[in-house]
Amino acid sequence: MKSIRLREGKERSLLRRHPWVFEGSIRSGRADPGETVRVEDAAGNFLAWGAYSPSSMIRVRAWSFDPAERIDAAFFQRRIERAVALRARLPIDSDGVRLVHGEADGLPGLVVDRYGDLLSAQFGAAGTERWKPVIADALMAATTGTGVRALYERSDASVRGLEGLEPATGWLRGAAATEVTIREHGWRLTLDVASGHKTGFYLDQRDNRARFATLVRHFGVRSVLNCYCYTGGFSVAAFAGGAGEVTSVDSSAPALERVQAHVALNGFDAAHSRCVDADVNAFLRQCLQEGRRFDAIVLDPPKFAPTAAHAERAARAYKDINRLALQLLPPGGLLLTFSCSGGIGPELFHKIVAGAAIDAGVDAAILQRLEGAPDHPTTMLFPEGEYLKGLVLLKS
Repeated sequence: MKSIRLREGKERSLLRRHPWVFEGSIRSGRADPGETVRVEDAAGNFLAWGAYSPSSMIRVRAWSFDPAERIDAAFFQRRIERAVALRARLPIDSDGVRLVHGEADGLPGLVVDRYGDLLSAQFGAAGTERWKPVIADALMAATTGTGVRALYERSDASVRGLEGLEPATGWLRGAAATEVTIREHGWRLTLDVASGHKTGFYLDQRDNRARFATLVRHFGVRSVLNCYCYTGGFSVAAFAGGAGEVTSVDSSAPALERVQAHVALNGFDAAHSRCVDADVNAFLRQCLQEGRRFDAIVLDPPKFAPTAAHAERAARAYKDINRLALQLLPPGGLLLTFSCSGGIGPELFHKIVAGAAIDAGVDAAILQRLEGAPDHPTTMLFPEGEYLKGLVLLKS
């Protein structure tokens, strides 16, 4: 077993069981991509077993902090069985479920979603890449008897490049049509695991979509603007809550086509659904110039700040769209605003939106703070997992 020895004082994060070891913390040692290494402090004491990644700034991702644990096929079977069992205990009203959520499930670099009878997996680190066949077998074994019949790989995220890995997509186990229809809160939503964003869909917003439907109903919202709408999950939620008109904005024409299909699939009148292929910022400015107003606005933009290094530039972008949205709401209007940027923490996001309100010359009450669905857990030992944060604002 190869060893990685850390510099003096760099063992503190591992002693707190944080799973990342950065390049600058290492004094000596190296290994092949994804190879299991013994991580030691400066004196040679055991700290963790981890996967080595020679191309990444995160040079080692810890598998286990137990010196007696073996990193083998049985290890991955146990971790995956535990993750799947946890989801079975959660109150999830959908057959679209996040089964494995990376570090939160003790499997750094692995994301697995279930969509009906299909699994969709992303192998985002050298360690999971090295163990891919073993992990694929473990996933199929852990879902035996649940109706799962195939596993599709969606390892085409940009993070693969940081690990020195090429994109990889296709069937790993079994094969089926890549188009799937899932059930969510009584609605039906479609996706394609081969071409949809991430692993095919944004399951992390599942409960927030249901919350939005409730808010639309409670406040008697009639007109809704859904920005960065993707395939219209929040648009369907708005109609389910009783909205009379929904405008959905995105820069992807195929996504907007699916929005209209989702509206019709769920029995709502597509004549009351307007889809706009446009840049959101430009569209918000246009609405402001035209004097348009909306009873509720959803801002669910893509990741503006993948790391803390991008936070300053991202803060300006978040502030700008939130300022415009607040100006487009009448008094008593609702704003659901989100950030999925890991480089923007909840406190900073609150400050950014507060700054937007000041610039807009308005005030708003925070009705609720939002986060990802419970099958996307954040653990006490890995706070970086709290990537999705949101606010429900009621304009004064």
